[in-house]
Amino acid sequence: MDKNIISRLTKNFEDYAHIEGGVEFWYARDLKGLLGYVEWRKFAGVIDKAKEACMNAGFDIKDHFVAAAKTIPMPKGASKEIDDYMLTRYACYLIAQNGDPRKEEIAFAQSYFALQTRKQELIEERIALQDRLNARSKLVESETELSKLIYERGVDSKGFARIRSKGDKALFGGSDTKEMKKKLNIPDKRPLADFLPTVTIAAKNFAVEITNFNISKDNMHGEAELTGEHVKNNKRVRNVLLDENIVPEDLPPEEDLKKLERRVKRSDKEIAQGSKKKLEKRGRGSAEGRVNKEESKKP
Repeated sequence: MDKNIISRLTKNFEDYAHIEGGVEFWYARDLKGLLGYVEWRKFAGVIDKAKEACMNAGFDIKDHFVAAAKTIPMPKGASKEIDDYMLTRYACYLIAQNGDPRKEEIAFAQSYFALQTRKQELIEERIALQDRLNARSKLVESETELSKLIYERGVDSKGFARIRSKGDKALFGGSDTKEMKKKLNIPDKRPLADFLPTVTIAAKNFAVEITNFNISKDNMHGEAELTGEHVKNNKRVRNVLLDENIVPEDLPPEEDLKKLERRVKRSDKEIAQGSKKKLEKRGRGSAEGRVNKEESKKP
């Protein structure tokens, strides 16, 4: 496929996208022309096939194909109501998959919307990952500060581990760090927080931040006093979670943050490489088709 055609089609698809209330969509009437269809009747048949594919995939049709009839002006001041739809990116992808593959626009759209839909999934996955990473990073910083404060007040690294574990015991309803690792099947040498959901990581961080603040404010000393402060703060944070019907020890573990980071990066590379190969393949096929057409015209 010619690079100029690819550039034009990409621009057209993006130019016709609408965003309202943070929701991205296309109008079916616009998509009809973008995909090389002239008659609405034929294009409506493609939409029906796409709806069926959507339903078979287990999705609610109404979430992706929203009826949006329009009234258009007619001669002599009359008007006419015509059918239309507001389509999600996924709906556009399904329509392209069920369109006439002989149309160059359809061939491009099949790759384009498949790629863009997957990109959206990756973006959403990355946002969730980034939230967990940010929460984890803040917890590392606050626990590093706690370790420093504790050391300055005569408590060694073993004492810090005991204080942190007793804090976990207060947060997790009686299960200390070691017991929570066993419950969630987390390797002994891996940090518990690398497998916790974002809400729990944030809760742990909040408790540590309060402990750090009060240790400095009240000039606390000794393992017993520091432990009591940290346990108290974790109990308070636990009560906040329970008030929202969140029981931290009952939440399932999340995917290992380290593995998740690697998987997302690998997916990015695969998508980019796969997209390039598809476009190159279509480009070769389009060029070969033009050559064959020209050869057939020769006497």
